[in-house]
Amino acid sequence: MVTGKVDQICFLDKAAIKDSEMSSDFTAMNKWYISTLTDVEEVKLVIRMLPIWATTIMFWTIYAQMTTFSVSQATTMDRHIGKSFQIPPASLTVFFVSSILLTVPVYDRIINPIAGKLLKNPQGLTPLQRIGVGLVLSIFAMVAAALGEIKRLHVAQLHSLTNDPTAVVPLSVFWLVPQFLLVGSGEAFTYIGQLDFFLRECPKGMKTMSTGLFLSTLSLGFFTSSILVSTVHKLTWNKKPWLADNLNQGRLYNFYWLLAILSVVNLILYLVSAKWYVYKEKRLAEVGIELEEAGPTCHA
Repeated sequence: MVTGKVDQICFLDKAAIKDSEMSSDFTAMNKWYISTLTDVEEVKLVIRMLPIWATTIMFWTIYAQMTTFSVSQATTMDRHIGKSFQIPPASLTVFFVSSILLTVPVYDRIINPIAGKLLKNPQGLTPLQRIGVGLVLSIFAMVAAALGEIKRLHVAQLHSLTNDPTAVVPLSVFWLVPQFLLVGSGEAFTYIGQLDFFLRECPKGMKTMSTGLFLSTLSLGFFTSSILVSTVHKLTWNKKPWLADNLNQGRLYNFYWLLAILSVVNLILYLVSAKWYVYKEKRLAEVGIELEEAGPTCHA
């Protein structure tokens, strides 16, 4: 049995210990009673990834705000380009795509070579480092969103528009662009980092789980967003609502600050988990096991 840092969940080894009362024929036909060492090690690999998996959910909770409250903000702002053309509120999500298209080549051509030299890693940033960058960018996105909402409410108050839910605040909708760009850049890092991490670290016999683990963080992020919205609404609706039907009378910026604080706490937990985590290749090498071939990876 491997001891120390390499095997911190060795209690699972009991699943591969044959009971003296079991016959060989019985155990061969019943994997529910006894598992192979390979099965046990694969389960260990998945369990080790769970802290990383859990701490990436928050990014997609931030992402959910860009398609909900940020669009609601846009509907109350001046969306004119020129005198006659007015852009649809939901079209601001185009800045997601623009940010990703810009971030990927910048990382590939500029950041990756520099990171490779500084970190002495030919691949540049590791998957966990990429995810970390994405989480940091999501925090800045919520700070930008909160400051943008404070600016929007200030202009609405200056023009006495707070009581009119259909009023157009004389503030350009492009004040919302920074938060879209930051989340888009964060997605470029987090998305690729997650896929690369799960593809690389999932056991060889469970590679189909890699995509499932990634997609589950996305869906749980939107689910967490719904829970937060419901909770905040119940706690604040009878006082000074943060999430009012009329955004000009609400305090949406407080909700953004809350998400920023939760993201900082989540980032700390992620950094602890990432520091504790040892990549599969290194962990197996420490016990004298060499991988047959490198698993598939995801590159920008």
